Amino acid sequence: MPHKDSIDPLISLWYSYNLNGNQSITGMADRKKKTIGILGGMGPEATAFMYNLFIREAKAEKDQDHPQIIIFSNPQTPPRTDAIFKSEKDPVPFLKAGMSVLKKAGADFIVMPCITAHYFIPDLKKEIPFNFISLIEESVKWAEYNNPGMRKAGLLSSSGTMKSGLFHAAFEKKGIELITPDKREQQRMMEVIFGPKGIKAGFKTSSSRKQLIQTAESLIKRGAEAIIAGCTEIPLALSPDDIQVLYIEPMHIAVLRALQEAGYQTKKSFKGDSK
Repeated sequence: MPHKDSIDPLISLWYSYNLNGNQSITGMADRKKKTIGILGGMGPEATAFMYNLFIREAKAEKDQDHPQIIIFSNPQTPPRTDAIFKSEKDPVPFLKAGMSVLKKAGADFIVMPCITAHYFIPDLKKEIPFNFISLIEESVKWAEYNNPGMRKAGLLSSSGTMKSGLFHAAFEKKGIELITPDKREQQRMMEVIFGPKGIKAGFKTSSSRKQLIQTAESLIKRGAEAIIAGCTEIPLALSPDDIQVLYIEPMHIAVLRALQEAGYQTKKSFKGDSK
């Protein structure tokens, strides 16, 4: 085994738990259940929000009823939107390193609280075959189940997610047209998410929330029958009570699906089961 100080620092966390390098840290887990891996840090607060959703949604009466979860959070992962626009370095090596940590630590599958990063999943799977629960695919299944007659949905997301076409491809395959903000509204969306007074900077109320509501209402006026929170920062500021139509929250949906996949009960029935 190589000396742990010579190992890539992103991998060294694994060795801090397992100096033998040949056993997972989940060795004492109930193997009837699966271990959930969260590939996070994009951003840190969205990662914490996802973990809190796991705690909130698991049907548990004591600590031991909660799911075993391994979190790898690396905020140094390059901006995913900028990478899609080819103005920033490739995040794939960072995501690959995080996947390696989670896999070696004993995760059975991964959820990723960054929707834009889903653009890079095909590249990741080529290098490290592993199971992902896709926030996008699960959202489509959930929307079909909960609003089977829906024909139009509004998308709030980063410009990187817009450019990637991930939601468009998934929803339009099911006959659901996506309505998106106009150019000016999308510029405001980027400020709401990434700006100095935006959600990633810790500003989740007042102007950020107001702008999200205004943009959602604009999409609803144009015919949207649902609003998709297409960035994992959006639910930090926008709640279902803020809009008058169905709120499709991919991170929350994926948490319910992950609990089901791992073999745990949820407090509410998960409608949108793919099995």
